[in-house]
Amino acid sequence: MADTASPVTEACPIVEVLDHVAGKWAIGILVAAAHGPVRFTALEREVEGISRRMLTLTLRKLERDGLLVRTVYPTVPPRVEYTLTDIARELHQTLVGLTSWAEKHRGTIAEARRSYDRHSATP
Repeated sequence: MADTASPVTEACPIVEVLDHVAGKWAIGILVAAAHGPVRFTALEREVEGISRRMLTLTLRKLERDGLLVRTVYPTVPPRVEYTLTDIARELHQTLVGLTSWAEKHRGTIAEARRSYDRHSATP
């Protein structure tokens, strides 16, 4: 039997994953975890403004999407580390490119916004 999934149906998981990955918190977590295993408390410190609850929820989504591996060590108290998967490391390279692009064009974008605001603020 042939697969009859429509392009829209096939795109839904893609849109869902992009929503998780492109989120404000996910990007910060992926960048923070890019340099090796990172603990929950370190992520909490490095991802500015994130609440414990939002960090927990975002970590679960990233783990579910196959972007993070959660490792629990049998210590007292338990030690938990998060590590990027291979696909997350590939994604990180893309995020670095996007970040570089944003930094390179920050001034141009700011000027475009000022120009737009001047022209659209007519009484």
